[in-house]
Amino acid sequence: MSQVNVTINGRQFRMACEDGQESHLQQLAKDLDERIAALRGQFGEIGDARLTVMAALMVADELAESAKKAQRLEKELATLHDAQGRLAGRGLQHRGRADRGARKKTQPSRRGLRQRGAGLKAVPDSADQACWHAPHIRITLPVRGCGVR
Repeated sequence: MSQVNVTINGRQFRMACEDGQESHLQQLAKDLDERIAALRGQFGEIGDARLTVMAALMVADELAESAKKAQRLEKELATLHDAQGRLAGRGLQHRGRADRGARKKTQPSRRGLRQRGAGLKAVPDSADQACWHAPHIRITLPVRGCGVR
């Protein structure tokens, strides 16, 4: 364990952390100190304890919002994986430019994807790939097999 001295709200604190985490702990303390200073500039001198609690609540709020966003993205990813599985289950085939004349390429109907609530939009990526884009995730189905990029 390493010992680190940090300054928060004008006060020195000796903190313990794992070896190699000293700079991370100092950065966290600096961030908290900057938040307290911003609150002091916004509200004036309302007491050190109150400013510290307000800063801690701001950090807790950001953490809660990040957790909600991560949960939304996980649900979105699960929906896309489900849609990809349904597309693969239908035997989706997409042929490159070389055999376009000989064989007809098959792509899922955009309407069918929208009706199922997948939130996907078919966008041609290149001659040998079919891509479906969602707000944060991209599924690419290469000529042979399926994969997520």
